[in-house]
Amino acid sequence: MTRRSAPRPGAGAARRLRDLAELVRAPAALTVPGDVLAGAAAAGRSPGLPVAGLAASSVCLYWAGMALNDWADRDLDAVERPERPIPSGRVTAPVALSTAVGLTAAALGLAAAAEGRRAMTVGVPLAATVWAYDLWAKPRAAGPAVMAAARGLDVLLGAGVGRTRPALPAAATIAGHTLAVTALSRAEVSGADPWLPGAALAATGAVTAAVALRGARAAGAAGAAGTMRAGQRAGRAARPAVACGLAAYGATAGLAQARAVADPSPGRVRGAVGAGILGLIPLQAALAASAGARRPALALAAVFAPARALSRRVSPT
Repeated sequence: MTRRSAPRPGAGAARRLRDLAELVRAPAALTVPGDVLAGAAAAGRSPGLPVAGLAASSVCLYWAGMALNDWADRDLDAVERPERPIPSGRVTAPVALSTAVGLTAAALGLAAAAEGRRAMTVGVPLAATVWAYDLWAKPRAAGPAVMAAARGLDVLLGAGVGRTRPALPAAATIAGHTLAVTALSRAEVSGADPWLPGAALAATGAVTAAVALRGARAAGAAGAAGTMRAGQRAGRAARPAVACGLAAYGATAGLAQARAVADPSPGRVRGAVGAGILGLIPLQAALAASAGARRPALALAAVFAPARALSRRVSPT
């Protein structure tokens, strides 16, 4: 007779952690801190501890939204995506809902710890928008707009109370990209007519042009701000940083969308949606660079490769 090997200590706990990581799309959270960093850069804030706390809050809220998404979609996923954690039985529906509630509370707590009760001015509407999307808006026509509003508010969270006006262009840029990707995501299972990925591709082009123009204006303003060499160096340094970020953004999101135009099958559309999510990172880097925040831009650029590698193991969609 053969003897069954005893399960390794901690193997069950590790498996449960992996299932929860899949539930909340853990690696995809790497696309979130850049919203806060882009907003902080646009508002002229240095990336210190308060901004780091807001970025952590944003990550927790993103994970909460993913858990809530799967809880709300558990019956539909049982038919369309039975491999997901809830329909496969690896995570129960009550655990998913409690995870969403706990992570939302953690997100608001981190925001309050970072900036006090003032942070609730944006934090509470942001959390409410995330929950409204998952529980109400997602299957409706308003769904993409609500998701876009959530990502725009995430940028304004980084700007801070009283500093939101200079961050509005960055928020609108992230929201526009999110609107296009979310609209495309509705065809992940069924496939799409070519016009839908075509519209997403056009949006990517418009976003690229807008950020490039903003970066050129900011670089020119920095160079013309005075005769100081530091200002001129800052102006010159912004241009290649913005260009590199936008090139990576186009190569990630734009190429995948172009493939989906040529072949709008479910697999191609799903790939374009995943690439659109990952494309947020170089887009955020370009926005930070256009605001003169080179260190945050470099940090986001460094995160991009690990995020792509992790997305191959855990789907961001």
